[in-house]
Amino acid sequence: MTQGQVCLEATIWYNVGEKPILRAEEVLPVKIRLSTAEDDPDWGAFVATSPMGHLLQSPPWGAFKARFGWRPLRVLVEESDALPRPRILAGAQMLFRPLPLGTLAYVPRGPVVDPSNQELVTFLLSALHRVARREKAIFLKLEPHWEDDPSLDELLRSQGFRPSPRTIQPRTTLLLDLAADLDDLLARMKSKTRYNIRLAGRKGVVVREGSEEDLLTFCRLLQETSQRDGFAVHVREYYEEAWRRFVPRGMARLFVASYRGETLAGLMVFALGRTAWYLYGASSDRHRNLMPNHLLQWGAIQWAKARGCTTYDLWGIPDEVGRALARGEEPEQGTGGLWGVYRFKRGFGGRVARTLGAYDAVYRPVLYGLGVRGLSVLRTLAPMRPSGGKRSGGRSCEPSVDRGPS
Repeated sequence: MTQGQVCLEATIWYNVGEKPILRAEEVLPVKIRLSTAEDDPDWGAFVATSPMGHLLQSPPWGAFKARFGWRPLRVLVEESDALPRPRILAGAQMLFRPLPLGTLAYVPRGPVVDPSNQELVTFLLSALHRVARREKAIFLKLEPHWEDDPSLDELLRSQGFRPSPRTIQPRTTLLLDLAADLDDLLARMKSKTRYNIRLAGRKGVVVREGSEEDLLTFCRLLQETSQRDGFAVHVREYYEEAWRRFVPRGMARLFVASYRGETLAGLMVFALGRTAWYLYGASSDRHRNLMPNHLLQWGAIQWAKARGCTTYDLWGIPDEVGRALARGEEPEQGTGGLWGVYRFKRGFGGRVARTLGAYDAVYRPVLYGLGVRGLSVLRTLAPMRPSGGKRSGGRSCEPSVDRGPS
């Protein structure tokens, strides 16, 4: 066992009301391991290969968030009798952050567990409740990487959670299937998007992988966009730390688009296992008619495919789109907010996917309102979802900025 890890041979856990609900030995021969190690290769491999795995549950993401006020703790369910190395069956990376008179406990895009295995889900959620209480959490927020399903809503409700309208990560997104070859990927795009990609190339826009030296220009573009469109962005150190945590591991790239030596746009794309995520992006006001963001996005998609990814997550579109499609209706087109970004992203094709959403388990109801307001402050200080900026240049569909996850 490595430093920062504690193993608990837990045979009984409690739900929100402290009523015994499950004896581990009656269901599975399992144990709970708590890990605070910065690098946990077994957990990292499990997240990367699990269908329910997500970048925000990876050890590098926990270490990254630890630099900005969060404290990561992993709760892992392992086989108790497997030697020499127990196999991980499920788990969750919890993030803790101080709030007035207590703590916020948060599981971004987790837990990592097969939701069809209700016994395992129940056991893991019980462990999360116990850990959250031990850490004096006012409430525990989950945003599972599970697609919307009424049966899963019922499962979480039965374990003391309730739906929360306050999401941190975007609930609805667009997923591109990268299994096809590049010609087929282009063919699946809207004709205008294909035209803009080729237009940018013909006009002399060049896309390349950025270096660490390009981060200063990328952050300047983010600040320029923030001032122009009234959006908050992370501090420069945030993107520098993201680079240091993920690029050397081969888990991220910075791409920049330039014209005649002038950088017009940039984006950061991340990857884990077979999925890539477009998380951060910004563009200049200059030469927007050259459509640099279209060629830039196409470059990132090609990198993800070459890396072996089969899914490209465009990270966030208006949830009104997901809600309408869930009702079997065509979404009405809105204006402002995420709608400009949505029009840009949908041009690349893909499937609309809507997750289950956010769920809160409340342990200290009197303080819960304060905690929710504190969470709103955190979202203001560190924006967590993409937003589309104002468009310039007539009918240009170039987005101004995307802001990534918390």
